[in-house]
Amino acid sequence: MARTASKSLFTADLIVPAIGDAFRKLNPKELIRNPVMFTTAVVAVLLTILLAVGQDGLAVGFKLQLVIWLWLTVLFGTFAEAIAEGRGKAQAASLRATKAELTAKRLKGDAKGEARAHENVPASALKLGDVVLVETGDLIPADGEVVSGVASVNEAAITGESAPVIREAGGDRSAVTAGTRVISDEIRVRVTVNPGQGFLDRMIALVEGAERQKTPNEIALTLLLVGLTIIFLIAVGTIPGFASYAGGSIPVAILAALLITLIPTTIAALLSAIGIAGMDRLVRFNVLAKSGRAVEAAGDIDVLLLDKTGTITVGDRQATEFRPVGGASQTSLAEAALLASLADETPEGRSIVVLAREKFGQTTSVLPDGAEIIPFTAQTRVSGISFGGSTIQKGAVDSILRAYPDAAKTAAATELRRISDEIARAGGTPLAVAKDGELLGCIFLKDIVKAGIRERFGELRQMGIRTVMITGDNPLTAASIAAEAGVDDFLAQATPEDKLALIRKEQEGGRLVAMCGDGTNDAPALAQADVGVAMNTGTQAAREAGNMVDLDSDPTKLIEVVGLGKQLLMTRGALTTFSVANDVAKYFAIIPAMFVVLYPGLGVLNVMGLATPESAILSAIIFNALIIPFLVPLALKGVTYRPIGAGPLLARNLAIYGLGGLIAPFVGIKLIDLAVGALGLA
Repeated sequence: MARTASKSLFTADLIVPAIGDAFRKLNPKELIRNPVMFTTAVVAVLLTILLAVGQDGLAVGFKLQLVIWLWLTVLFGTFAEAIAEGRGKAQAASLRATKAELTAKRLKGDAKGEARAHENVPASALKLGDVVLVETGDLIPADGEVVSGVASVNEAAITGESAPVIREAGGDRSAVTAGTRVISDEIRVRVTVNPGQGFLDRMIALVEGAERQKTPNEIALTLLLVGLTIIFLIAVGTIPGFASYAGGSIPVAILAALLITLIPTTIAALLSAIGIAGMDRLVRFNVLAKSGRAVEAAGDIDVLLLDKTGTITVGDRQATEFRPVGGASQTSLAEAALLASLADETPEGRSIVVLAREKFGQTTSVLPDGAEIIPFTAQTRVSGISFGGSTIQKGAVDSILRAYPDAAKTAAATELRRISDEIARAGGTPLAVAKDGELLGCIFLKDIVKAGIRERFGELRQMGIRTVMITGDNPLTAASIAAEAGVDDFLAQATPEDKLALIRKEQEGGRLVAMCGDGTNDAPALAQADVGVAMNTGTQAAREAGNMVDLDSDPTKLIEVVGLGKQLLMTRGALTTFSVANDVAKYFAIIPAMFVVLYPGLGVLNVMGLATPESAILSAIIFNALIIPFLVPLALKGVTYRPIGAGPLLARNLAIYGLGGLIAPFVGIKLIDLAVGALGLA
């Protein structure tokens, strides 16, 4: 799954299996999903029967050529889809090999796995809610959440990156994925999915194309192609009557071949391959999309909402400074902060302990005898410890001041507010510390903005996408980080309900919204957004709610996602433009030559000077077949995306693919006609 240079499109290990798959896709049950190619196959069957029956006045060699090229047209279409699917099969085989190795040490202890007794079972035997022990060197057997312990995990099997990541109980880094390897320490993991429904299983299904459903745009285009096919079927069906009126007749084989040259076989043959290739390109950027619709929507988004923690910032705030107030010293503040944080297992709590030990020589490592822990709650927003008649608390400044109303009226409180405002303006988060009703000072928790993110947001702005940072921080802190990161707007002190309300407001205004997030509290917003990109480092709830998962957990990746979405839409649009223009040109190229015998007046329109009616129809059928494999590389690689406006983009498309589609049939059919005449094929 590493992001590597794209493999050559036409290597033996891709082409050979694709040829076999192309023949298997001739199964009517599969072919009927593409009505235009199904119609082509029906015509090929009809001409095959007419070849065997004969008695229509046409040379056997001529009819044989028509039959061969019609079947090649169908096979080139199925081959395009097969080679697009084949590019993911090697990835699927690698993932399956990883999945086959998985075994589990299922714990027999309590929910947190306190007992070490375990039994070895196949990963497929695990059930929802089972707790497994994963030790150093073990592969994690199933998707789940860490319920106990902390460990370094190598996720190269999924992300392609060998740098280890930390997975730990609690917080937004508790989710683990089957097939990744623990490289230090040990963790207990509660299984959160049933066998066969995990992340690895979905990836296998995705890269094989097994779960790819047609998107609304594909369905609409398919209906248009079906409509055009019906129109030309009716038009061709009326030709015998006109021919009879003119005193002649046209063989059924010629009419059937004419129908195939008129209907939009080019885009119909490539449509599925374009969609599959778009999904494949996304996977190669280490992004897992759960539907093709999400990829298309990414190409049209107007607003991007980003959760601050873990997306714009590196995720964990770090304690960087102790600022005392009143008569307190830094040492006494550091001691109190350490004691209040010893039982705090959050990354922020651990960073406070580390800072107190490294910079202020605090050595306390265990809780005092008889200590009572004051747990953090969303209501109180404070935590701490009580022991020996003393109480030490740390938490949000306003919460601490509410807890000690007398202290809130002192000069120390005024100084505390001033310092907390300074910290907030600097982009940090202030935590107040108090002991027995006395304010000791503030802890400076610093959010680290990810490197290069400001430049990437500038690129999004050039694409016309507005970025909005969402955070639970106070407005001052939010404003500082928003300015540093370069986002266009921010929503501070946001609750899950606020995020949902903002997304719905934007959607009601007719805008498509993308949301990046990694926490459980982001799950409702990720589900509501048109494109919900969950970070792979995030919680299971977030990954389930989003319709995309970024395996690299890089929020700036959405720039690539948007680019790939636009590239998919542009590729489909460009090839549709080429196909329609191509068909229009074919009408003027071959119809005058075909009917000049019945209607001599059409001779003036035979500007290409095609040799005979038979040569004209055969040349058109050959061109119709050959243009499909010629365009397969473009369908798989995609049209190059450039961040320009819709107007210039349309003009460029029409100039290149519209004009190219008009010119190609005149040149191609004429050259083939000369070759057919020279070889005496018609």
